[in-house]
Amino acid sequence: MDRTKTREVKIGNRVIGGGNLVLIQSMTNTKTEDVPATVAQIQRLADMGCDIIRCAVPNQKAAEALKSIKRQITIPLVADIHFDYRLAIKAMENGADKIRINPGNIGSPDRIRAVVDVARERNIPIRVGVNSGSLEKDLVAKYHGVTAEGLVESALDKVTIIEKMGYDNLVISIKSSDVRMCVKAHELISQKTDHPLHVGITEAGSVYSGNIKSSVGLGIILYQGIGDTIRVSLTGDPAEEVKTAKQILKTLGLRKGGIEVISCPTCGRTQIDLIKLADQVETMVSDIPLDLKVAVMGCVVNGPGEAKEADIGIAGGDGVGLLIKHGEVIKKVNESEILSCLREELLNWENNQ
Repeated sequence: MDRTKTREVKIGNRVIGGGNLVLIQSMTNTKTEDVPATVAQIQRLADMGCDIIRCAVPNQKAAEALKSIKRQITIPLVADIHFDYRLAIKAMENGADKIRINPGNIGSPDRIRAVVDVARERNIPIRVGVNSGSLEKDLVAKYHGVTAEGLVESALDKVTIIEKMGYDNLVISIKSSDVRMCVKAHELISQKTDHPLHVGITEAGSVYSGNIKSSVGLGIILYQGIGDTIRVSLTGDPAEEVKTAKQILKTLGLRKGGIEVISCPTCGRTQIDLIKLADQVETMVSDIPLDLKVAVMGCVVNGPGEAKEADIGIAGGDGVGLLIKHGEVIKKVNESEILSCLREELLNWENNQ
């Protein structure tokens, strides 16, 4: 897949844009000033594959807490700022690797300049974010409603404000809860700027509906080579955001590593509790760092043939379990032993190749 060419931007110990990996971002849902809870959540998300973490900074206590949080984590820390320019400055002074602002709600040009001056002094990137829910009234009137064109114009206007202040270490995000509008906006803006783009469907919803909307929207955008960081926004545990983001990137071939589990959809021929078995396999392989495809099949008749595209697979039925490699049965065991047999094979994978 050809990626859209964007500038490189360094965020803490990671680099985005310029053809680098599309990185996964999530956002804590703890009170930022509760340092132990926030650090624990960040560390859990980092262990799952989160590359960049964003924390809300709604007050001075939260801004002060960033200093302690930053000392205890290993991934870049982004401060999410609204309205109060002083919080942006304090966040940068306390170790934020990037700040997220909307220049439209920070205040006067002097206040924006004060933020930009500190960012320039510390070489901290600014993410300029616009949202369909807060599009300016003049742009709503100009485009006869909230539109992709209006979002793009709003974002580029705000980028221009900062660029005219002599600073261009920027990342852009344009978000909407409308998937089609979000896709179109990213298609438009990717042709008008080479600043890196952070991509997400905002207010996507619950884990169920949000995963669907984000997978469709991000999938279309990323498949066109657009996007340098992504977030799957869900109403729920941020861990679900990271899991889905990883799967989206792997599905599109933008990220390797970790086992992909495929399984048949079940039918009248299924001779084993396949739903339970597939769930058990997914849980079992989650901590195995191999770049493999594992098939879980519901019957011993069609299972071997259907598992040909996988590196390894299992099939079961009538008390029998089969271990399969590239469509060939390599071992027959009792059905109750098939899970442990698969795990042993995976743990010894590199030694057996």
